[in-house]
Amino acid sequence: MSPLSQEESQLTEQHVIAALSKVQEPELGGDLVSRNMIKNLTVRDGVVAFAVELTTPACPLKDQIRSEAEAAVRELAGVTDVHIELTSNVRQDSGLPEQAFIPGVANVIAVAAGKGGVGKSTVAANLAVALAQEGARVGTLDADVFGPSLPTMLGAGGQIDAYENENGQAMMIPLDAHGVKLISIGFMITEDQPVIWRGPMVTQLLRQFLYNVAWAPLDYLIIDMPPGTGDVALTLAQSMPLTGAVIVTTPQTVATIDVVKAMEMFKKVNVPLIGVVENMAYFVAPDTGKQYDIFGTGGARRLADQQNIPLLGQIPLGISVRAGGDDGRPAVANDAPDAYGDVFREVARQVAARISVMKFT
Repeated sequence: MSPLSQEESQLTEQHVIAALSKVQEPELGGDLVSRNMIKNLTVRDGVVAFAVELTTPACPLKDQIRSEAEAAVRELAGVTDVHIELTSNVRQDSGLPEQAFIPGVANVIAVAAGKGGVGKSTVAANLAVALAQEGARVGTLDADVFGPSLPTMLGAGGQIDAYENENGQAMMIPLDAHGVKLISIGFMITEDQPVIWRGPMVTQLLRQFLYNVAWAPLDYLIIDMPPGTGDVALTLAQSMPLTGAVIVTTPQTVATIDVVKAMEMFKKVNVPLIGVVENMAYFVAPDTGKQYDIFGTGGARRLADQQNIPLLGQIPLGISVRAGGDDGRPAVANDAPDAYGDVFREVARQVAARISVMKFT
């Protein structure tokens, strides 16, 4: 501990602030004090207590921040104990015009793919539940109107209720699954009923799902986009108040070629690319432990390097991932080894961290 002079022998809040001003935020840069992350500081009889307000509850480096803050304070003479609470304040995206905001929703994230069959909905469902497990307030909008799968994947069913708000607007009440609010046309049709609509009707419905659903308060609204770059996907990308897009692919060349098209679509409408997720990256045989690159290898890494965006994670192919999607039990709610819940959770943390970096640096 650093010795104090006679005048400084009384431990004060100023001493603690000075110590914490030397602790850096590892992702955003700058120190915890200058970034106004220290809240509710108290010093009583040598016991120091304060909160560190993170930009997201899913911060992947929160343990490092806590550890370094505690170490800095314990260096002070007169400190007998340190109590740190980690809180979060997920701020609303300030890069959008005010009229584009969904009331009470801080961030809107599109989960998209250049083609179907790459596990986009699986990633969207697990991303939403993983963020909720981290303590975030999360909603999911199933925008894949012609093939709504989130009700099945999240094990949600029931009837959508509505009420009239103070402005006389009819507001739908989303259902809840695994701590996540969910809206889907799948709740409004039977399982064997096709949606035979033209683009304008789909766009109108999805606009209602955005602005006439009681979402608030949400830190993240996850949009499971329709596959491809057709009229509906393009209209959604243009009209939704998107914070950014997460792109899902498999390693194979055929998939990555189509993913580039999806990326270019978002670029043309000025939607930031948060990063790439490689799904079905490889398969580990449960009996031998041998790894098989069923869909090739390295495709997402090459794509990320070419586009200069992060590779957010590589999710293995697992039987429990598939089975959980059929049974309404997301991988992050399954502790089976081949559910790879920890991999999905790390992807969610990287998405949250990337959004914070995009917004606050």
